[in-house]
Amino acid sequence: MASKTTQKPAAKPVPETLHKKTKTVAEQAAAYNLRALARHKRARLTKGKIYQRAEQYVREYRTKERQLIHLKRKARRTGNFYLPDEAKLAFVIRIKGTQGMHPKPRKILQLLRLRQINNGVFVRLTAATRKMLTLVEPYVTYGYPTLSTVRQLVYKRGHAKFQGQRIPLTENTIVEKALKRQNIICVEDLIHEIFTVGPHFREANKFLWTFKLNAPTGGWNRLRNHYVEGGDAGNREDKINELVSRMN
Repeated sequence: MASKTTQKPAAKPVPETLHKKTKTVAEQAAAYNLRALARHKRARLTKGKIYQRAEQYVREYRTKERQLIHLKRKARRTGNFYLPDEAKLAFVIRIKGTQGMHPKPRKILQLLRLRQINNGVFVRLTAATRKMLTLVEPYVTYGYPTLSTVRQLVYKRGHAKFQGQRIPLTENTIVEKALKRQNIICVEDLIHEIFTVGPHFREANKFLWTFKLNAPTGGWNRLRNHYVEGGDAGNREDKINELVSRMN
């Protein structure tokens, strides 16, 4: 008995658009994989560079600290007093509102980006900025921050001004995208540039959003009086570090 042969139906032709789409998707996937591999390699190199810079900064800070201790001991042995260099960096906090304020100090506070009470900014101390701080002393308090205070502020309260937005400093990539031209690629670079008042201090300080602090634990003493009179306004030199720790 003859066997019946079954003919398979002819395969439908695949549309040309589907061929093109499949080819495009494959090319896009390959390009994405190449970019991801390049990002991974770049991230590994950047991570090693960041680690090396952090170690370099630690050595630099320790060397300066040892030199300062040595100079103080040397002066004490000879019966003299060691006079440190003038401070280059100040941290300024606004403590009063604008009621009854003259237009000139109001404008200075705007230039310093101190638009709200308990806002804080870093300021490079020059002859011009010292004169500006003198004019707004009744409305601000300021002093000379230590490395620990700068690091504490940046890591805990630091926000970046990037593409018109306020972004918390949670990743080094944010710093690298904004300040790569200034050779600042991580948060430690940013802290070093601020604390040492480096050549790119202006760009680094502008990159940082104004610090929004809390009211100090225990409250203020007398906002109307100067610090030397038992109040809160004006220059408190290194005592600003204790105040920042209470407001941070």
